[in-house]
Formats: sequence, C-alpha cells, structure tokens
Amino acid sequence: MPITANDPTRKSWLDVPKNSDFPIQNIPFGVFITKDDVVTIGTRIGDYAIDLGALQQLNYFEGIELTDDMFMQDTLNDFISDGRKTWRLVRNRIAELFDSNNPTLRDNQKHRDIVIFNLEDVEMQLPVLIGDYTDFYSSREHATNVGKMFRDPENALLPNWLHIPVGYHGRSSTIVPSGIPVHRPNGQTLPPGETQPVFGPSKRVDFELEMAFVTTDANIMGESIPVDKAEEHIFGLVLLNDWSARDIQKWEYVPLGPFLAKNFASSMSPWIVTLDALEPFRAKGPEQNDPKPLEYLQLDGEHAFNIKLEVGLKPENGEEKTIANSNFKYMYWSMAQQLAHHTVNGCRVNSGDLMGSGTISGPTPDSFGSMLELTWGGKNPIKMNDGSERKFINDGDTVIMRGHCENDEVRIGFGEVSSKLLPAFTPKK
Repeated sequence: MPITANDPTRKSWLDVPKNSDFPIQNIPFGVFITKDDVVTIGTRIGDYAIDLGALQQLNYFEGIELTDDMFMQDTLNDFISDGRKTWRLVRNRIAELFDSNNPTLRDNQKHRDIVIFNLEDVEMQLPVLIGDYTDFYSSREHATNVGKMFRDPENALLPNWLHIPVGYHGRSSTIVPSGIPVHRPNGQTLPPGETQPVFGPSKRVDFELEMAFVTTDANIMGESIPVDKAEEHIFGLVLLNDWSARDIQKWEYVPLGPFLAKNFASSMSPWIVTLDALEPFRAKGPEQNDPKPLEYLQLDGEHAFNIKLEVGLKPENGEEKTIANSNFKYMYWSMAQQLAHHTVNGCRVNSGDLMGSGTISGPTPDSFGSMLELTWGGKNPIKMNDGSERKFINDGDTVIMRGHCENDEVRIGFGEVSSKLLPAFTPKK
C-alpha cells in the first residue's frame, strides 16, 4: 500500500510555520487532554492538536475498519495493535482531510471547532501504556568511551559487544512525558579512596541522549522475529532522556549491570513519529564486517535513519546552551537487529513496549550523548553562558533534547523532551 501521506508537495490548509517539526507529511500520534478535560488520541500539524476521537465520531474515517472507540481511549495501544496496514490507512486519510485542496473539513467551521485545538490549550500525556521497557547499549563510540573510563582503556569494548546488541530490562513505572520534573535519586555510592559505601543523593546525575521505538504485538511466547521482518512491528520513534546516576552506577553495576542508577526516571517526547513518516530519511549504518554478525542478525540495505539530534542545558534562571549535537545514524546496532535479538530466545513483545537505543554518541567530542563523556568524567567541565560550570547536572537545571530529519523537500521532527532536575526527595517526618 503506498504511503500517500508522505507526498512532499502536499500543503495543508492549516497554517504551518516555516521549519516546523510537524508539517502535514509528519502526522505523528499522541494522547492529550483538551481544555474540557477530555482525554483523546490525536495528531499534530504545525502548532495545532487534532482530536482523532472527534474525527472518528464525525465519521471522517469511514471505510477504514476501526473499533467504535479506537481514538477515544487514553492510550495508543489498541491502535498500535491493529498493525501497519491500519496505521498507514489512517495517516493517509488524515493527510487527505487536511490537504489544502480538500474542502470537506476545511469549509466546515462547525466540525473544525470540535476537532482542532491550539497546542497551548491541550496537555500532552504519555502516549502508550508501557508494559515493558528495554534499554540497549548500541553506540560503539559511547560503549568505548565508558569502557575507557570505567574499565581498561586498552580493552574498552567487552568481548561480546561486537557480536550482540547488549541490553537490559528497565522500569516502565518511572517513564514520564516531557515537562514532568524528576528528583535527584538517593542511593549508595563509594567515595573516591574509600572502602565502605555511603548513602545519600547522587552527586553525578547525568542525561543520556537516546531515541526509543514503540512496538506492536510482535510475536507469541517462544517465537522469534526474523531480522528482515522486524521493522513491520515497529510503530514509531520518540526522543528519550534516560536519566542516569553515574556514582550509583559505578558502585552497583558489577556483576549484573544497571539498577537504581537508571530506574529512577526516563523522560520521553509525547508525539510518536511513525516509521512510515521517516521512510525518506533512511541511511546506511556503520559497517559490520569485523566481525560479521551471526546469521540471524545479518541485514542488507539501509536500516539506520538520518535524525539530527541536539541537547540543550538550561540553568534555573539562565540561558539555554547547546552542549551536544549528534545523529541517530551513528548507532552500530539497528532497531531491526535489536528487536530480532530481543526475541531470538522466544521473548514475547507486546503493543506499547518501549525499546531505548542506548546513548547516542558520535565520533567527535561535541557529538557525545552524555555529560559523562562531554566532561570526561568531570575532568573537563562545560562552561555555561552565565559563567558557571557543569561537570554533571545541577538541581534546577533543565535538559532539553530535540531531533529532526531534513532533506531538500521536507523536514520531519520530534519536537522536544524537556525535563527539570529537582533536589532529592526528603520524606516528611
């Protein structure tokens, strides 16, 4: 089925600012609360939020097989479960409805008043009920940098890293949408030169620049997903800030890996950009010839995506500074390889599961995706615009991540994921 929604010549009758992340060719999916306190599934064009529940009630999806309440729910899980054919039909229909040459909705002011909201009049929610969350570790540059700092600089990559997409199971209970602040975590750390741990707030809170993909119901327990079919089960992508506490991490990660240093918070952007919308921005990933992956991970063609990423850091009463610029195409292991490996043992993957890419670091120091790397463990502090310095994230700082794709015809973006770090939680006595 053709993806007519991606037609780069299409214009919308809605006003779309120049260089908007959300032209009519994007049509992402999210969940929001209207000013009348109605929770609905929606999409976005320019700076307008569009109520898909209202569109469905007004019969604008006639001819597409949807359950009666498909878009009147508080998560996208059921819609995602319907599969790629339905996603594509719905995106194509939305593109037709908002095409500048289509008068059906354009000239019906009564329906427009019901369906279209200014973005500032809605409150974005977590778009899916996340049953399970897996975080990968798939940037060769990041893994090498961390290996140099935490282990042996001469053997930075562990022996398995070039053979498998390394990952761990995180906590879905502490994934929050953009705009929700997070608390500095408490935990055990081992101060330099000491032999006994201490308890208290982490002194090395960090961000991790990541993308994450959302899956559909991909398999039954015991069944694996072939690598060349894996993308059929990926609904779309979001920006992800996988908050980390490096001092807690260093003390606890041997022998089983991340635990409390990672599960206190992860922040995600609220609009899921579909894999269909990203189709024009496919790219070739890094070469995998030395060693060549085992057969079940071998993949031909372009399975990376050219998504430009940036990280801004804003002090509580100061000016934002861009501290990193990276790109999703740097990832060594692709999403298809990650999902194929995740299920090769028969692990079941469900609608709404979230899979983090792992920190996205590039080949140059300004493209590193964490404070750990940007400051090299705190040895090279970042100077902010107000003259202050940062080794890691201070209380009151806001981390802002943005991402977009762009070619000569169209720009497709993700908006941003923004989150403020609050002081450690103190229980009331």
